[in-house]
Amino acid sequence: MADSFDLVVIGTGPGGYVCAIRAAQLGMKVAVVEKNPTFGGTCLNIGCIPSKALLHASEEFEKAAHHLSELGIDIGAPKLDLARLMAFKDEGVEGNVKGVEFLMKKNKITPFQGVGRILGAGKVEVAGENGTQTIDTKAIVIATGSDVARLPGIDIDEKDIVTSTGALSLEKVPEKLLVIGAGIIGLELGSVWRRLGAQVIVVEFLDRITPGMDAEIAKNFQRILKKQGMEFLLSTKVTKVEKQGQGLKVTTEPAKGGEPKVLDADVVLVAVGRVPYTEGLGLEEAGIRRDNKGRVDVDEHFQTSMPGIYAIGDVIRGPMLAHKGEDEGVAVAEIIAGKAGHVNYDVIPNVIYTSPELASVGKTEEELKEAGVAYKVGKFPFTANGRAKANKTTEGFVKFLADAKTDRVLGCHIIGANAGEMIHEVAVLMEFGGSSEDLARTCHAHPTLSEAVKEAALSVENRAIHM
Repeated sequence: MADSFDLVVIGTGPGGYVCAIRAAQLGMKVAVVEKNPTFGGTCLNIGCIPSKALLHASEEFEKAAHHLSELGIDIGAPKLDLARLMAFKDEGVEGNVKGVEFLMKKNKITPFQGVGRILGAGKVEVAGENGTQTIDTKAIVIATGSDVARLPGIDIDEKDIVTSTGALSLEKVPEKLLVIGAGIIGLELGSVWRRLGAQVIVVEFLDRITPGMDAEIAKNFQRILKKQGMEFLLSTKVTKVEKQGQGLKVTTEPAKGGEPKVLDADVVLVAVGRVPYTEGLGLEEAGIRRDNKGRVDVDEHFQTSMPGIYAIGDVIRGPMLAHKGEDEGVAVAEIIAGKAGHVNYDVIPNVIYTSPELASVGKTEEELKEAGVAYKVGKFPFTANGRAKANKTTEGFVKFLADAKTDRVLGCHIIGANAGEMIHEVAVLMEFGGSSEDLARTCHAHPTLSEAVKEAALSVENRAIHM
């Protein structure tokens, strides 16, 4: 029998390890259970971090190949060393994973490697290489994250037919990459391999890309990606993927039914979303309810139907974003400690790390129309921004949505260079209930891309200066 703990966290992704650290800061005796050899979950190992490394490297490659000459820098045609590029990615992953390992030790958190199973309130079984042991604890947090969603009839081998995991480690650049799904993962990884030389075709069941994003932003985003060389088949479904010779035959047909069409591909990336990962947790036996989407059902304090057992991150409702899980991890640790932990779900930024980036926070126009909320729109293009002109990064614009009566900012959407960094001043503004005028009256340094955010806020009242 192992020692008794105040808290056991199952899973060490962003939500899990942050929860454990915050609980330790609050004086709890904490243990974590991780089924994989390293900490960090999907995000650090096979998700957010490695994908951003590949995005960065591929952007630099394309810059060297096509854009440096525009700046008067002539270096000739760059040569791709894919093995070294992958090593660069792995170095980034290793650095982040070791960072989490250091934080665990620093905060005196006890790690258990193995598959965690909840035996009931206060008991977690860990099945590892050296056998099974039971941990006693006052509270349990489920932070097991999510897994890739699969399509029926398509067998994934992570070599030719891949998920995001396989797409992060391809041994050569495919001549033709077919991406199933025009969401964040499909577009990010599709753009990586397009920059490195692949012909990329994106097949999407819906009639638009990036479902859930502001429609005007999505339309402009698709136009930019198409201009870069990505092809799109919208309102289309994939019904079959077959290996034939050295390649793949992909059968598609209109989403509403119709004549099938067969496409050739070297690699197929299945990127149709993610589903909660609850395998082996023993939820049913422990009496923990799930909703009709397989997510763990929790109340406003993240507690499940079993007292003393909580859940956070991708395994519960809400956007499957690492930072959402982190905030929930902090909140639930504080709640368990008797404090007032809280997450404001109306102010969670979302970023697509393509080039240019797409970033949003708050409501879309479509959501405001559906809710019957009267609103004003302010927009400002980067073509009118001095820094963007100087840097030749003029694609995209900033869009503000503010309440028509109170001027309170309800949403902001940015497509452009560094959008993922710029969105946060709007998130802070919204967290404190700020108005577009509040931001419009805040001095911004010149010349910066962030001036476009201020100008868009000014535009809500039709008083942008540079447009």
